[in-house]
Amino acid sequence: MSVWQLVAVGLVMLLGVFGVLVPGIPGPLIVWAGLLWWATTERASSAWAVLMAATAVLLLNQVLKRLLPARSLRDAGSPYRTLFLAGVAGIAGFFLIPVVGVLLGSVGGLYVLQRVRLGSHGDARAATRTAMRAIGLSVLVELSACLVVMGAWVGALIAG
Repeated sequence: MSVWQLVAVGLVMLLGVFGVLVPGIPGPLIVWAGLLWWATTERASSAWAVLMAATAVLLLNQVLKRLLPARSLRDAGSPYRTLFLAGVAGIAGFFLIPVVGVLLGSVGGLYVLQRVRLGSHGDARAATRTAMRAIGLSVLVELSACLVVMGAWVGALIAG
């Protein structure tokens, strides 16, 4: 594989890592696709071993991502409808105030919806904080899995 192809694979995988941080972009799938591209081009047994291990890590990531935060969101009593509407508020915030509006709109929308649902400031603040921790944990798990896969790829490049 040429140097330019390796750089392109690395950029695709880096795009996937950044995609983890952007809602709606399937970061792990993009990282896996970059690794698949590398493994099919390399055609070495070590490349296929890295691809199989990465597939296992990314599948485990999907299971953990679904299990860990869901428990916290259910404990907080946040209905999924509230989270969906907070996401819509984040999208609207992006168009009203580019870039930072996503964060302001989604967190602000989540707080306002929790305040309407729960009534008091303290309860709404606690529920919003719990929901944000759960979402942050989900992103952290996904980001860690993608970085482990990229690290395995770099390790395979160095070793091979």
